Amino acid sequence: MIIFGKKDAGVQYIWRPGVYGIIFNDNKDQIALVSTDDGKYFLPGGGLENGESHEECLVREGREEIGKILSIGEWVGKAQRYFYSTKDEQHYLGEGNFYFTHISGEVDGPTEIDHHLEWKEFDTAVVNLFHEHQRWAVRKALSIMRNNLAL
Repeated sequence: MIIFGKKDAGVQYIWRPGVYGIIFNDNKDQIALVSTDDGKYFLPGGGLENGESHEECLVREGREEIGKILSIGEWVGKAQRYFYSTKDEQHYLGEGNFYFTHISGEVDGPTEIDHHLEWKEFDTAVVNLFHEHQRWAVRKALSIMRNNLAL
């Protein structure tokens, strides 16, 4: 497994498994990102809760963050990242499970009002993503998509 960040000796990390969707627009030239009011960008998705499956987590997060119904597709990969959250004041080992994902419907808007859906070109998305393992996943998804288009 690919691991990003540095594990500091003597620090207790909280394992935080999550599921994230990589959503391309119809023209396959932009990707969906979640922007937050504090100026950070993430892939749609988040942490697993209460024994959820990957699909259940992604569907819940899609409703909460961007007001969309998400359909999980092909698995892209898994990566981890050691980081410190200034918001929570905790050290985490975030584990991302990444999937190609499609928007299959809408709900009455996101319930997390500080989250916003934005479409970004790939290079801009990769530069703006807050988490390094999410940047890696977008690069891997682009490679998979381009290889499939070449077939």
